[in-house]
Amino acid sequence: MTSPYAGNTLASALRAPSAGDDGRLFAEQAGRASMSYGELWQGAEKMAAALVAAGVKPGDRVAVQTEKTLEAVQLYLGAVLAGAAFLPLNTAYVPAEIEYFLTDAEPAVFVCDPGRLEALAPLAQKAGAVALTLDAQGRGSMAEAAAGQAPGFQAAARAAGDLACILYTSGTTGRSKGAMLSHGNLLSNAQTLKDYWRFTAQDRLIHALPIFHAHGLYVALNVTLVAGGSLIFMPGFRAEAVLEAMPRATALMGVPTFYTRLLELPGLAEAAADMRLFVSGSAPMLTDTHEKWRAATGQTILERYGMTETSMNCSNPYEGERRPGTVGFPLPGVEVKITHPETGAELPDGETGTLEVRGPNVFLGYWRMPEKTAEEKRADGFFITGDLASRSPDGYVTIVGRAKDLVITGGYNVYPKEIEGLIDDLPGVKESAVIGLPHPDFGEGVAAVVVPEAAGAVDEAAVKAALADRVAKYKQPKAVFIVDELPRNTMGKVQKNVLRESYKGTFG
Repeated sequence: MTSPYAGNTLASALRAPSAGDDGRLFAEQAGRASMSYGELWQGAEKMAAALVAAGVKPGDRVAVQTEKTLEAVQLYLGAVLAGAAFLPLNTAYVPAEIEYFLTDAEPAVFVCDPGRLEALAPLAQKAGAVALTLDAQGRGSMAEAAAGQAPGFQAAARAAGDLACILYTSGTTGRSKGAMLSHGNLLSNAQTLKDYWRFTAQDRLIHALPIFHAHGLYVALNVTLVAGGSLIFMPGFRAEAVLEAMPRATALMGVPTFYTRLLELPGLAEAAADMRLFVSGSAPMLTDTHEKWRAATGQTILERYGMTETSMNCSNPYEGERRPGTVGFPLPGVEVKITHPETGAELPDGETGTLEVRGPNVFLGYWRMPEKTAEEKRADGFFITGDLASRSPDGYVTIVGRAKDLVITGGYNVYPKEIEGLIDDLPGVKESAVIGLPHPDFGEGVAAVVVPEAAGAVDEAAVKAALADRVAKYKQPKAVFIVDELPRNTMGKVQKNVLRESYKGTFG
């Protein structure tokens, strides 16, 4: 019998490993019932039918800003089944940020938490979207609409090159760019990582990552689905809960903050004894953390490297040396090269330049930004990442820095230009520079260096207070320094490297 998902590239591949075994555990969660694979996909089919009833057609966008629940996972899969492009939005985004995303993407449906509906429904209406709700318990008008649908949804036909999702990543000009990822992009990456990291149906992954982010949604979740494994599904990261779950788990995917927090707890070695894999990414990990983890558990964290536009590009090996400070080798099927930042000429091993990647994981382009796509994606398929990197003679890639001054804090991207623009507009501010400084928990902490128009015209508290309701909390400076002037080179450009060196010890 032909699968009702057969014509849908991503859905058919995510469903295949569990087809015919609907009673198999998909996810357990504290305080709520576990979910089987049959329940997962039946719920996803009902979500798909509800989306179609709300007017969603293949190629439309479905934007979502909800808390992390298994119903939200079903909503993601429902959007895939309906042939829509899924658009997950950070739960920390404030209405002013949401307005931009909705206006730019023009989704057919926008799903948010009921508590945010009053503020966000007018923005959805303005963008032409139907507003529905889903709360932290999986309840709301979206869930009610799905409950009224019959199972047995026939998936919309979607080829490998069709759009599966849009992930917004801020541009250095402050304007967010929507990275378009196809069914083939997401599927190729999930299947490659499943094989490279040796995931099987026997694996049980601790899932404590957010699902509005590529790491939690398209890496952790999709890899588990294509392996037919199961999840210990947590609403967020709490070190004590993760430690408690380890004895019945096989793997953990996290950001450096996870590991620094876990290292503070007693009983780590015993809890981790039967775990086979610890993966870290989304932010650089300090060598010190690697070494402390190995000393405490006898295991070595596997660090990898990816981007919103490409999902995963490189990984330290499953077998072989997992070298601290590096992101390992290009994944199978992915090509990387180091090029001169100005000429684009390929550089030899050992030299630092711009990292470029090519492979089936590389995105289609930026939503409604053909000029920006052409700037960053070459005609031969190589994507110019903007990250500075080097490669050792034996092939290990090291990310040296970010050419565009990107700050990665707790796994989330912060582009200084956006925050600088807000600070510069404040009364009493002459100019500012936003930088990332080493942080023991978050990899990097956002810091702002501010020049006042006159002595005493502005202080740290005023800057922090002014930004509190303007941008998501992770974008807000953890430290503000008031200075007389910013260091500049002979061409007048602010020397952020000097600022980073001056304040590098701020967070310990």
